[in-house]
Amino acid sequence: MSCLGLRVLLEELIPAAVIRTFPSFEAFTDDTPDMYVHYFLSAQIYFEHTAFFLERSPKTIVLTGSDGNPQLAGVLTLNICQEEKELVRSILQLHRHGHPAERPPRQADAHELTAREVEVLVLLVKGLINKQIADKLNISLTTVISHRKNIVEKLGIRSLSGLTIYAVMHGYVEADSV
Repeated sequence: MSCLGLRVLLEELIPAAVIRTFPSFEAFTDDTPDMYVHYFLSAQIYFEHTAFFLERSPKTIVLTGSDGNPQLAGVLTLNICQEEKELVRSILQLHRHGHPAERPPRQADAHELTAREVEVLVLLVKGLINKQIADKLNISLTTVISHRKNIVEKLGIRSLSGLTIYAVMHGYVEADSV
């Protein structure tokens, strides 16, 4: 169940990524594992095949049920027993850690948001509801709803966690501020 949930979340957060799941370690190793950027795996699989993953430690992320397992000191971990917002923040921090210089320069494209849509997006990501956004931007509630609809149509992202990832990856907000 964790595997399916994490897969859906990663696909939403990083739409360009190809996410693969495997029923066993053997199936994984049969599928040229070195072509993958990251490995998300259970602590059990990590401990059973430590030699394999130690050689690939920058790519290895061990899924845990808590923070601070002393047996995993020095290994990237992801606590999957967090609330969704905290889990998204943790994934973003791991992504930033693994790809520090990866943020490409922003380019205008067919999906570019207007300045007002960006303002609405930032306020949404910061947790404001439609009425608060309308009050803060001195616009009507209907206008806020219209901007939200346009954002979803342009980006094809419906969930708040997906919009949060988009906003962070495009430099509209810092991961630490959400």
